[in-house]
Parts: sequence; C-alpha cells; structure tokens
Amino acid sequence: MLLLSGGIDSPVAGYMMAKRGLALEAIYFHTYPYTSDKSLNKVIHLAEILSQYVPSIKLHVVNYTPVQIHISEKCHKNESTLLSRAAMMKISHYVCGKRSCNSLVTGESLSQVASQTAESLRFTGSSTDYPVFRPLIGMDKEEITAIAKKIGTYETSILPYDDCCSMFAPEFPLTKPVFDKIKESYDFLKIDELLPEAVRSIETYTMADGTTIESKEKVLSDFEL
Repeated sequence: MLLLSGGIDSPVAGYMMAKRGLALEAIYFHTYPYTSDKSLNKVIHLAEILSQYVPSIKLHVVNYTPVQIHISEKCHKNESTLLSRAAMMKISHYVCGKRSCNSLVTGESLSQVASQTAESLRFTGSSTDYPVFRPLIGMDKEEITAIAKKIGTYETSILPYDDCCSMFAPEFPLTKPVFDKIKESYDFLKIDELLPEAVRSIETYTMADGTTIESKEKVLSDFEL
C-alpha cells in the first residue's frame, strides 16, 4: 500500500518497490475544497503512470478533510504535521489489511522535511505494525528527481497543485518530538474517533497500462474500523 501524494518522492518510491517485484495499491488523502480537483487529477495521473510498471494499481482516495480540520483546529500548531501523518498511517494500515496487502510504502527521505527526522519517523511509524518500506530513505533530492524523470512522473509531480501536507504545514513544525509526549497529544485529540468515517468515504480508481479503467468504485464501502 503506497502512500501516494502529488509530490516527486512517493511515485519514485512506488516504482522502486515495483522494480523489486512488489505488487502495488495506493492511497491518497484528499482535502477538498482546500486542495482542488486538479490536485486529485494530478495524483490519478501519477497512478496511471505507475500502472505501466505493474499489472494494475488500485488508487484509494480518502476524504481527509474532516480529520485534517480537526487536527489543525485542536492541536498545538507545531505538532499538526506529525499528528496528521500519524492518522494517515493508521488509515493506511486499516486499508492495507482490508485489501490483503502486507506492507506500507512511503516516499520518506531522512531529514528532508520535518516529518522525516528519525524522531518523527519513529512516531508516525508506530501507527502500524506492518513493515514500512522507505526505499528513498538514504537518497538526496537530486537522486530522486533523476529517477522521477527517468520513469516519467517528474513533469506531473511538479505541477503547482498543493496536497494536504503542504497546504496545512505549520510555519515552525516540530522536528524532534518526544515520543511519549507526541503520543499523548494524538490520544488527547481523540483523532481515532474520526477515522472510521474517513475509511468509509474512500472511492477507488483502477489503473492499468497507463490509463484509468475503473472510476469511483466503492470497494471499501462495507468496511468499519
């Protein structure tokens, strides 16, 4: 289960794992109207490109707006990115199990952004007990960009449509969270109570051979946490 955003990194991470023989599904967290349908279409196209490297891909689109707003309004501002990322990982964990996947894949690269320090990765990774594959963890941006250009995702990834991570990013994000303290913040906000509805909102697209072959299928409509 690839956590796919509209950026450069996550499509490359998906490609890197597909190159090693891993079958892929993907999950995207959409915060309409704060992020536009152009942002969604951008991610759909990235999934279409990736579908050229695997037999097919299902892209699960989560209506993440209620969760994101709750976090942004209730938390300490510098913690918002980490709390949101942890909730995304937890939703991805549930969908991973429902879809009979056995691992998560992210485009995280060590210390590239605030949510990707060692301390931050420990916290966000604690939201799942599945293996979390981070094939870009030791790569720099130039190396990642070179692969994105090679596989054909780069020009789509740099289109100027924000995803929820960039749209709701605090000015001064926490980079070295104390694990127990940030876990207390997550639990105090009762974020998990919002996750079942987010999962039930999911609409799924199926891509193969570079095109979308099934749109807005409700493959998880009966799923409750």
